[in-house]
Amino acid sequence: MQPEHYSFTTYVNAGRSRSELTVLFAGEGKPHEGHQVGPAVHPYFLIHTVKNGRGAFEMYGQRYECSRGDTFVIFPGELFTYQADLEQPWEYMWVAFRGHLGETLLQQLSITREKPVVKMADLRKLSSLYGRLLGSLQQTDWPELADLESSGLLRLMLHELGTFNKASGLGKPAFASAAERQVNQAVRWLSVQYPHNISINQLAKSLGYHRTHLSKIFKQHMGVSPMQFLMQIRLDQAKSLLQSSLTIEQVAASVGFADPLYFSKQFRKRYGESPTQYRIRKGFINIHVE
Repeated sequence: MQPEHYSFTTYVNAGRSRSELTVLFAGEGKPHEGHQVGPAVHPYFLIHTVKNGRGAFEMYGQRYECSRGDTFVIFPGELFTYQADLEQPWEYMWVAFRGHLGETLLQQLSITREKPVVKMADLRKLSSLYGRLLGSLQQTDWPELADLESSGLLRLMLHELGTFNKASGLGKPAFASAAERQVNQAVRWLSVQYPHNISINQLAKSLGYHRTHLSKIFKQHMGVSPMQFLMQIRLDQAKSLLQSSLTIEQVAASVGFADPLYFSKQFRKRYGESPTQYRIRKGFINIHVE
């Protein structure tokens, strides 16, 4: 079988946690002429930045011709295809990530499923950030520190893409409507306040909106109610904390559950197993199942 790339390097984040924005892997490569990926679907966000050459990217029913300095973003759950040029195949860098704030942050930067390409960004700065990101993922002695550093570098990359997108005027308007601004305010507020005792009344009052209005537009845009979204955040954060030495009671309290039994019930409902069973299956502890 012929190799698909002239060069290919990728590194996995061995210390990845389930935070609001987590790097999964990153790499760089130069595929052969005409090399194609897809049609396929990924369960995570995947960013590619073109260093040299040309290629085409298709998603959401649109085709984009990309060349040096262009960046395209694959969104989770969307059917995509990308292919290297037959004469000047591209060379690109990539980073994959997940997190409940991923789409919100990209939308704030005017990078959406309908507009997933940033044209001619500052390649020098992006290449430097990709290089530092790859270096951080090679830190095998302290994977937790690599996870922290890679998350920070990803944010810097997104900042660079967003800054160029807005400065070029290609990203206007940043939001399609006032409703989206309100929903994103609510998402950010919940993502910070989740450890505390929160009600929809508190959320609406803090943001200055009527609770009925906020609940309605939140459900329309996010597919779940504010309180359901809050539960998702809490349980996702709990999964990360279950990798530590905290007790089940301490994990529950850390993510906003006053009652550890209620926490365990909700965890089992979402993930199909109790917190202790999850720990045993993942190898975090070695005790009898509760």
